[in-house]
Amino acid sequence: MKSRILLTNDDGISSAGLWAAYRALAPLAEVMIVAPAAQQSAVGRSISIFEPIRADEVSMNNIRAISVSGKPTDAVIIGLYALRIDPALVVSGINIGENLSYESIMTSGTVGAALEAANQGAKSIAFSLQVENQADKFEDPRFYQRSFDHAGEIVRDICERLLKHGFPEEADVINVNIPFRITGEYEITRLAPKLFLTGVEKRLDPRGRPYYWINGPLMTDAEEGTDVHAIARGSISITPITLDCTATGATEAMRRLFIK
Repeated sequence: MKSRILLTNDDGISSAGLWAAYRALAPLAEVMIVAPAAQQSAVGRSISIFEPIRADEVSMNNIRAISVSGKPTDAVIIGLYALRIDPALVVSGINIGENLSYESIMTSGTVGAALEAANQGAKSIAFSLQVENQADKFEDPRFYQRSFDHAGEIVRDICERLLKHGFPEEADVINVNIPFRITGEYEITRLAPKLFLTGVEKRLDPRGRPYYWINGPLMTDAEEGTDVHAIARGSISITPITLDCTATGATEAMRRLFIK
């Protein structure tokens, strides 16, 4: 029997990236799509607790899928607990736009879905495709023009290896970023501190009242061994992530400070 994969994302159920992942994974496993009904980028691991969640069966590309009214984490929870999918692997993506560094994994809905799945005991992996033009992140993900052929091959290869050989014991989530122009091989990386040089732009509305846009350019490179550096040189970044955010290195200093 084929393994079962729960496939989700944060760009919405009609995203070209989601369906590219489906086409890549369908030969390997029984793929069950449970994804947000609409664009949910940058919602991180937020969860809907103040409103009901609708989960509707839809047919897209002649494939049965479940469209969820909430966020990526909601889609994962519905898939695991309401639909009882019990997957061998949860796959989130392919996201249109890279998700690199501490900064992005804390805000990314793509990685947020994978983190939620891991917290619920499911092995999970997030896939993101770097965009050459940052404006592509803000266009309708249904009509993204770049080919997903190479990204799909990478999704299939990595998931096939994990299904065959098992998930690394010390990793809760695997975060994969694929450069828009691949010139290298797989590289096992750590998270860089930042992806953006954060800025704020102040503007005035027609009545003269101020409002703000959070903006800032991408970091073009980072230290060797980081995910940002790997992508900068055209390699496929594979970063193992743990859910445990405890700063164990600070334990002794905290004891000296607070425990007599």
